Amino acid sequence: MTASRHIAVLGAGIMGCSTALFLARRGIDVSLFDEASAPFTGASRWNEGKIHLGYLYAADSSLRSAQHVLSGSLLFGRLTEELLDTSLAGVITEQDDLYLCHRDSLVSADDMAHYLAQVSGLVRSHPDAGKYLVDASQARARRLSGAELKAAAGSDEIIAGFQVPERSVETNWVADRFLQAVAAEPRITLRLGERVLAAYPQGNSVHGRWTVATNVRQAEHYSEVINALWHGRMAVDQTAGIAAAGVWSNRYRQSLFLRTRQRVRTPCAIIATGPFGDIKNYNERDFYLSWYPAGLRVDSSAIEPPPLHTLDTPDHAALTTRVLDTLEGLLPWVADIRANAERVQVGGGWVFAAGRGALSDPTATLHKRSDYGITRNGNYLSIDTGKYATAPWTARNLVQALTDG
Repeated sequence: MTASRHIAVLGAGIMGCSTALFLARRGIDVSLFDEASAPFTGASRWNEGKIHLGYLYAADSSLRSAQHVLSGSLLFGRLTEELLDTSLAGVITEQDDLYLCHRDSLVSADDMAHYLAQVSGLVRSHPDAGKYLVDASQARARRLSGAELKAAAGSDEIIAGFQVPERSVETNWVADRFLQAVAAEPRITLRLGERVLAAYPQGNSVHGRWTVATNVRQAEHYSEVINALWHGRMAVDQTAGIAAAGVWSNRYRQSLFLRTRQRVRTPCAIIATGPFGDIKNYNERDFYLSWYPAGLRVDSSAIEPPPLHTLDTPDHAALTTRVLDTLEGLLPWVADIRANAERVQVGGGWVFAAGRGALSDPTATLHKRSDYGITRNGNYLSIDTGKYATAPWTARNLVQALTDG
């Protein structure tokens, strides 16, 4: 029976909202908590929306990172359309991504070519390859010719390029539809503006009811608690009896979301592998642009990183100039985007990753992004989402496990 269950979901990003919606549609009442004044105010809105197939992780030659992300990413589109009851067709990038190998890449051009070919093999052999945002059942990584590379990059700093069948979604559009879906679901109660301080068993057993305490209300009881926070998740975990283990990184990053006054046709490009940047052209008017060293505000191994209002963030105009100057120096066609800019918005969010080290360091464990998933202590479950792309799939699997038993 699900009627007597009332589950607390902590965090109203893509992981928390997906989980809440799947639970509610199985007849379970959900209280969805977030410290912000609205869902989707952090990284789930302010990221590039890449639906990873594993091509990004060329510094993990074991292929474990690619294997870990693949199943969820292939089903991202279908599960998100189910959750939102609408098509994503108009908000998916129209072209294959270009992976551009920087002269200072952690992986040589030939090694990158070998890695991308291996990932393409993983994609082709997956039973859900045809269910991606586009049909990826014939996935290939094609190396650009010299003439194609010159047209795509135009800088001696870019030494090789590859076309791969990855796509992205426009995250602001997706975020707005999630807000509508959550607001329309009568079994979801939004608890916004509440910071969760602790979660602990109501009695002596972790398999019974759990208490959630916030800065607004000190004791409310739930059948289960699902912690889908990124910022502050580990601090709440500790109150629930899950000790921090291994190494981790809490990073706050900012990027540009730019709209042009007229259509500008450019590639979607990723400069790899290391602390570089990328450009997403969603629909020839809406763009995402990032340069990692310029946008990184905090990289912390604290259990609970600093609150946003304490961060020393640069002037948005200065950040915009630095990102555009750097990208244009590598990719001259960025000048067309810049010349037609109608509006530029700076957005950011916290990202949690199991791993530490600088992205410029080939030995950094941060390059291996396969250590994420669900940790459970009785009726308390903590989710390291890992990637935006895998959140709906992880949520679907979690809710199935909780309700099908």
